[in-house]
Amino acid sequence: MMDWTDRHCRYFMRLLSPSAFLYTEMVTAAAIHHGDADRFLRFNNEEHPLALQLGGSNPDWMASATAKANEYGYDEININVGCPSDKVQSGQFGACLMAKPDVVAECFQAMLLETDIPITVKSRIGIDDQDSYEFLVAFVERLVSAGCKKFVVHARIAILDGLSPKDNRNIPKLNYERVYRLKQDFPELEIVINGGLADFTQVDEVLRHVDGAMIGRQAYHQPYFLAELEHHFNPGQALPERRDIVKQMLPYIESVLASGEPLGRVTRHMLGLYAGQPGARAWRRYISQHSYLDGAGSEVLLGALAAIPVAA
Repeated sequence: MMDWTDRHCRYFMRLLSPSAFLYTEMVTAAAIHHGDADRFLRFNNEEHPLALQLGGSNPDWMASATAKANEYGYDEININVGCPSDKVQSGQFGACLMAKPDVVAECFQAMLLETDIPITVKSRIGIDDQDSYEFLVAFVERLVSAGCKKFVVHARIAILDGLSPKDNRNIPKLNYERVYRLKQDFPELEIVINGGLADFTQVDEVLRHVDGAMIGRQAYHQPYFLAELEHHFNPGQALPERRDIVKQMLPYIESVLASGEPLGRVTRHMLGLYAGQPGARAWRRYISQHSYLDGAGSEVLLGALAAIPVAA
């Protein structure tokens, strides 16, 4: 979710779901170690509980990034060993590291020395022709020996040579059963499943077998799904109106504008709020046409609400 789940996106999603555990976009350890750490690590207090997702293969840089992140008060630090992009592979991190569990374990142990925050691992179920349960178990066992107790598993293999990152999200077949088996064989571990979860029925089913469900692109493209999911699991909590969510965003947007950031940095994450509803196209069009104009402010969202022809 690089370039997607930034702090503005997460603030918006927290309004939709008070209890979801949010994850940052993947940030490279090198960027934090060598660059402006505050640019990558700052977040809004309202985002808790929040995990920082780190990418890297250099134990010293991963430890350095962890030490800096520790000062910001994250609730979890997650090592991404699941991203299949070419850029990530060229930096020798992401899914290609599933073939190098010793490297991941060395990073994990170096990070443990810098924080008491839980450190977790996000992976695929395999890579390329290493598509077996035994391969996944060998990877997990090495990390368990290093001290890892929680794994977020995207239930697809990653094809590192021949498929684009986009295709890697769809073409390899989902194999939830392999993740279920992992939980059965390692009941002491916290196993969270990821991949293709888009409705309540699916989420309810996977939670019969594992400890958690991670929702990615469905939550981004149709963010109100998070509010519906929150209500599904907490029926005593009222389902918020979309218009109320928009109005709750206005003070936050004013603070972002006051800091010098343009409106579009926030509104780009809100385009899908009315997905599947009457007026969704008018909502998206108005925001897209007005958010990037000089001097655009929070009134753009009020204009977008007014542009919806049918109350939603």
